[in-house]
Amino acid sequence: MKLSATTAQNSFKYGWLLSRIWPYIKPYLFRVFLGFLIAIPLGLLDGVTAFALKPYMDYVIGGKSFEFSIFNHAFVITSLQMSFLLPVGVVLFAAFQGVLRYLNGYLSTWTSQRITNDVKFDLFDRLINMHPQFFDENSSGIIISRYMGDPQTASAGIVDQIKTITTSVFGALGLIAVMLYSSWKLAIIGVLVLCVAFVPVALIRKRIKSASNKNMVIGGNITTNINETYSGNKVMAAYELQDRQSKYFKQQTWDSFNVNMSLYKRAGWMSPIMYLIASFGIATVLGFGTYLINSGQMTAGSFASFVTSLLLLYKPVKTLGNTLTGIQTLFVAMGRVFELFDLESEIKDSPNARELTGLNSSIKFENVNFEYIPGHPVLKNLNLAVSKNESLAIVGNSGGGKSTLVNLLPRFYDIKSGSIKIDDVDIREYTIHSLRHNISMVFQDNFLYSGTIRENIMMGNPDATEEELRQAITSAHLEEMIQELPEGLDTMLSERGLTLSGGQRQRVAIARAMLRNAPIVILDEATSALDNESEAIVQKAMDNLMVNRTVFIIAHRLSTIKNADRIAVINEGELVELGTHEELMRIEDGHYKTLYEMQFKKQEVAV
Repeated sequence: MKLSATTAQNSFKYGWLLSRIWPYIKPYLFRVFLGFLIAIPLGLLDGVTAFALKPYMDYVIGGKSFEFSIFNHAFVITSLQMSFLLPVGVVLFAAFQGVLRYLNGYLSTWTSQRITNDVKFDLFDRLINMHPQFFDENSSGIIISRYMGDPQTASAGIVDQIKTITTSVFGALGLIAVMLYSSWKLAIIGVLVLCVAFVPVALIRKRIKSASNKNMVIGGNITTNINETYSGNKVMAAYELQDRQSKYFKQQTWDSFNVNMSLYKRAGWMSPIMYLIASFGIATVLGFGTYLINSGQMTAGSFASFVTSLLLLYKPVKTLGNTLTGIQTLFVAMGRVFELFDLESEIKDSPNARELTGLNSSIKFENVNFEYIPGHPVLKNLNLAVSKNESLAIVGNSGGGKSTLVNLLPRFYDIKSGSIKIDDVDIREYTIHSLRHNISMVFQDNFLYSGTIRENIMMGNPDATEEELRQAITSAHLEEMIQELPEGLDTMLSERGLTLSGGQRQRVAIARAMLRNAPIVILDEATSALDNESEAIVQKAMDNLMVNRTVFIIAHRLSTIKNADRIAVINEGELVELGTHEELMRIEDGHYKTLYEMQFKKQEVAV
């Protein structure tokens, strides 16, 4: 599945999205609930300042005393006392609100980050178990963007956005309550205006979805470009590709700019329209409020309190509008996240799969057909049997299907038809874990992870003893190299192990395969990129690895091929010849003989 082609189809199914994210919110429900409880008074306190203006105007500015009774006891607060109490009260309320704001922010940040971590953990677990063809079809940038960027956008924002909505809603309700207390007639006008102001928010959600999806693809392409610039820096320098990479980067960045500007041109009018609608509301309130004051239906203090509430109300309403817009972006990201969760690896265990505990007799390929792209077969009706502890060299023209054949054995890909059997049991009947645990692989370009040499070798068998580790190192002819390194086995490797030579990386990979001690070994062009001296050392290490094991060797070096028990010639996806070197050389105009005379004989003369 190509991730760049996905469009977050479910991004408007809010109930469905919330039901999917709910299992991640549920473990932290108490903190989420506590945050919402804090958000309620935090919003309501926004109306305190506006409410304080009424007594300030009526009693302090008006010079009147405030008289009230509690339990039949009369109390009087003079104008002077009121002028002191009201400002102090406002400051105390502001301090209390500040404490609540900090607690609310801390709770929402903590909860959001924990939810984000849980989503990322589960999503990464899905990613590392995807089948290799998934990685073949999707660039590194798109995968990084989808599996790291979208979860951050989706889960980190949901608690914070809902908290913001809660604060804004209760802030608006508190201010509306002050407005109703001051004048219910003016309040009706103000609330109607605010409802009209929300209309633009509903009109831009599909535009947000479209722009968000386009930006996801562009962002992934930019990340891919940066990854390729880093990984291919030598090729870039050798072929002077700096201008090409710079051109791609600038084009992708401008594409992102154009998408964002296109969205702004369509959605940027929302805020000015809301301002315009609000201004009509304020103008109407001012006109009608003046009439109410002149007719004695409203005091100047009530009017001042009302107007302040109305002006303050615009902030939570605007925040609410922006938050709803942000939530739509969040739901688009969430839709993309759960699309990833719904992806299933095409390579998975069959029901009641059994454990493979070793190789007892043989490996058989029976009428195997395979294709990467439908309608373009790579292997065609291939039949081949390899006995236990036999070594089989696989040769043929480039692109003939050699690597594909050995990649089918550990189920990196599944065949289209036919069967591959170990001890007469189809490999699809074994668990993937046990199947791959019985196979050691050494590739042409072995990937070494950031970490120490010890860690990279121990990946073959994390439970290996120090004695087993030393034996693997000795068999892989790594002792001398390790002794020359200042930190020995604990020497840190750079990304992909590029601080080591090609031959050294191959020997570390062979030591890793040695430590796995699997009965089946696959050597895929393991010496093709090495010079003669490095190849000689690596070949000795490979010879040790091949002892008493069933070995598949894809090679282009004569020495490796001639040492194999049999040679299989694959041409255009078909097994065209099979036998020993001597047997195949006796076939007149045979494929192997032709290949030998074209390619291998030069090596033999050189040797």
